[in-house]
Amino acid sequence: MDNKFFTEFPPVSTEKWEEVITRDLKGADYEKRLVWKTHEGFKVRPYYRLEDLQDLQHMGGQPGCFPFVRGTKKDNEWYIHQGLGACDGDFAKANAEARVLLTKGAESLGFYLDAGKVQTKEDYALLLKGIDLTVVPVSFCGSSLKNTESLTNFLAYVDTLGVDKDAVNVLFDFNPLMTLTTKGYFCEDSSFVKLAECVKATQEYKNIRVIAVDATTFNGAGASSTQELAFALSEGSEYLSRLTDLGLSAKDVAKKMLFVFSVGSSYFMEIAKFRAARLLWANVVEAYGVDSNCAKKMKIFAYTGEWNQTVYDSYVNMLRATTEAMSAALAGVDFLEVVPFDFAYQVPGEFSTRIARNIQSILKEESYFNKVVDPAAGSYYVENLTNSLAEAAWKLFTDVEKDGGYVKKFKEGFIQSEIKAVSDKKDKNIATRRQTLLGTNQFPNFLEVAEDNITKEIVSREIPTLMGMKVEESCNSCEKMVEPLRPYRGAQAFEALRLATDRSGKEPKAFMLTFGNLAMCRARAQFSSNFFAIAGIRVIDNNRFDTIEEGAKAALESGAEIVVACSSDDEYAEAVPQIAKLLGDKAILVVAGDPACREELSAAGINNFIHVRSNVLETLKEYQKMLGIEEL
Repeated sequence: MDNKFFTEFPPVSTEKWEEVITRDLKGADYEKRLVWKTHEGFKVRPYYRLEDLQDLQHMGGQPGCFPFVRGTKKDNEWYIHQGLGACDGDFAKANAEARVLLTKGAESLGFYLDAGKVQTKEDYALLLKGIDLTVVPVSFCGSSLKNTESLTNFLAYVDTLGVDKDAVNVLFDFNPLMTLTTKGYFCEDSSFVKLAECVKATQEYKNIRVIAVDATTFNGAGASSTQELAFALSEGSEYLSRLTDLGLSAKDVAKKMLFVFSVGSSYFMEIAKFRAARLLWANVVEAYGVDSNCAKKMKIFAYTGEWNQTVYDSYVNMLRATTEAMSAALAGVDFLEVVPFDFAYQVPGEFSTRIARNIQSILKEESYFNKVVDPAAGSYYVENLTNSLAEAAWKLFTDVEKDGGYVKKFKEGFIQSEIKAVSDKKDKNIATRRQTLLGTNQFPNFLEVAEDNITKEIVSREIPTLMGMKVEESCNSCEKMVEPLRPYRGAQAFEALRLATDRSGKEPKAFMLTFGNLAMCRARAQFSSNFFAIAGIRVIDNNRFDTIEEGAKAALESGAEIVVACSSDDEYAEAVPQIAKLLGDKAILVVAGDPACREELSAAGINNFIHVRSNVLETLKEYQKMLGIEEL
């Protein structure tokens, strides 16, 4: 290639870049303005350069080669997965639905079964009729170690098919540590013994996996990506340790494991998360003395995030799911399920599941994401994110391991407290709008009113299990050991706030009294309209009134319970007391902004202010109290 073009652009040193940045900041704090302080335990700089790749040890690897940062295979194909319910035992119906899904873009199926029942060989024959297990991967969700006979019966069914055992690609999600994590107890004495039996039973089946390490609960409880990785690794290590103590080889155990992750909304961070996960797990398995590269490969199943799904303005969930699916696909996951946009508040229907599948079909068939392996490789930013995330997660993982491992640290409450510290920060950021959930705490749909199917239970702080069908294992002989993790959705506090208004039987209104400086009054009216609409308060906006008297008269005639003074700070000192006098006690007067004359206004009895530093959630709760709207 002719490289003369590049000679026109002489190299610029980092020092020169920093000089320009410092000059442009005009004395502002570099760290505060430009450095991203993540929840992950490390900082992200505003830019990276080639020199920042020099000390990264994972650089130079190839797809399919240890330590698998760039993927466990030499292509970027993944399976478009879709789950469906079979908990009611109507296997013929579930089979019919599954076969239709395979004609509509699904490439992998997940059947949610009743963990309290044993599935017979005949059940599997009915459920899987016409489904080629050597072509279509299948997972059975809700597997219980109390009913390992279901696994035995499935293997007996496979034997009747006369197919190549190595070609059968199936997952049973036995996961006793999930029960500890979500219920606070598990049958420690017997669980690992039964799990070892499952591993032994499937030794002849190369692609039947029977151990699921499910990190979605960590994500659903508000954990950081660092914590997701660290605690998933710790769970995986616990299985390796316990099962090798029972006589199994680490190699055989590792080959029977599958890791399940949620995909969050931080686009590049999520790409880095999956790249770092493969790197770290390969090193964990190697530390157990395994020399098989096949056993060191992390098999990854990904679901788009539930934590950031919203009930209000739920179509925005399609956009969230699209970017999340892009992150997972570009990062090289093996299976991916896009959670339907309406999952948070109802059993998904034909439309929402179709859209969910089509997101992945577009990524494959129109965007060709499956044609390029690890396109993020070499990116100064993503490579540094991968390294930083791997280092932070490895430190937390080794801290847990040094102090006894996952079970011990969970019983002590360490894992719960670490996650809660991060989730509390996330909640505060959402409450103050430092973190945006579009349509929920920022830019809501002003006219939306919750339909009857949106209930108090849906917006309470507990997330439904995937597809509303996953049955958790229970055991009457095991006592609760510790408080479990409590998954929730980040939007729920705001949704409960708005639902309280929708169910109050009232239609409170907020009137924008705009006057004075046109630019300022419109900017503050827009801010205030968004602010009050978040709580379901109807907004009456106005361009600008010629006089304060005109605006106050219109406000009173509107019957609005809240009147918001919207103008520039310079005009508030004189105008706001006049507005207060004109309104009297017929409406709540609110000032948009935090003006220098605030103390003077407060002295005059004007105490309601909203501004960018407000805790939006708590402030709106106070206004609801003033309006006589009770919390749910």
